[in-house]
Amino acid sequence: MSGAARAIGLLLGAAADVVVGDPRRGHPVAAFGTVAAGLEKVLYRDHRAPGVVHVVLLTGGAVLLGVAAEKLGKHSPVLQAATTAVATWAVLGGCSLAGEGTLMARALDAGRLDEARDRLPNLCGRDPAALDALGLARATVESVAENTSDAQVAPLFWGAVAGVPGLLAYRAINTLDAMVGHRSPRYRNFGWAAARLDDVVNLAPSRLAAMLTALGAPVVGGSAKHAWRTWRLDASAHPSPNAGQVEAAFAGALEIRLGGRTVYRHGAEERPVLGDGRNPDSGHVTRAVELSRVVGGLSALASATAAVAIGGLRRRRRHRV
Repeated sequence: MSGAARAIGLLLGAAADVVVGDPRRGHPVAAFGTVAAGLEKVLYRDHRAPGVVHVVLLTGGAVLLGVAAEKLGKHSPVLQAATTAVATWAVLGGCSLAGEGTLMARALDAGRLDEARDRLPNLCGRDPAALDALGLARATVESVAENTSDAQVAPLFWGAVAGVPGLLAYRAINTLDAMVGHRSPRYRNFGWAAARLDDVVNLAPSRLAAMLTALGAPVVGGSAKHAWRTWRLDASAHPSPNAGQVEAAFAGALEIRLGGRTVYRHGAEERPVLGDGRNPDSGHVTRAVELSRVVGGLSALASATAAVAIGGLRRRRRHRV
């Protein structure tokens, strides 16, 4: 695939996510989740090996589908761009993320805590019953930050590097991590492979997301200086090698404090404090959503640029051979 066709496809797909958003029914990621859940019923054992098989079969299937899509348009740049655009639109989740974050901000601003608690599971797996207004705001900002990387920056990164196979494989891995990669008693062993593979594929994108957060912070009235500083000082203290990167950058950019006690349905974790500002409120949720949109736009431009550059390098290598 040519770098230009890939770049155009990535930009068109990102634009489609902003303008069209996700379909209300029949979303490809939801269909993948249904298949993954069905295969889990067949393979599940409380051991790592069946979990490895689960991940290999589903991710391998996504890669093969992506390879077939690219071969279909091998001799047509227009078809190459179109298949990349469709795949990009299918795997991105920036529009849905912004929509959920905005609804949470409105509910919190109006003091409708029951509504906010009902909506929180759409963003993360925490126990909303244990959260007050400040806890709900913090959980939302942290989820918006982490999912800015997972739902926007990382898919575009892998799309630039590996085209349609990269887009589909990343979304498969990240979806499996969300389904089975958490530390509940059921998935501590079976979900080990999904969690570790998700860590690996997000190492570079999460750091790119933190960098873009710092660059985009002034657009929403945030502090680039504090974003860089908090990212550098606090990110490594987070138990996740990736989530802490962008959460720390968001904390610094918005000049707030994130982290602390985090309650999930399967138990509680004591997270390190990220940043040294005030506790977040509904206004910070709104600004986090705005910052997420900015980072998404910057990542689309960066991925398109990278796709052209990678395509140029491949052409030069072929000519040398």
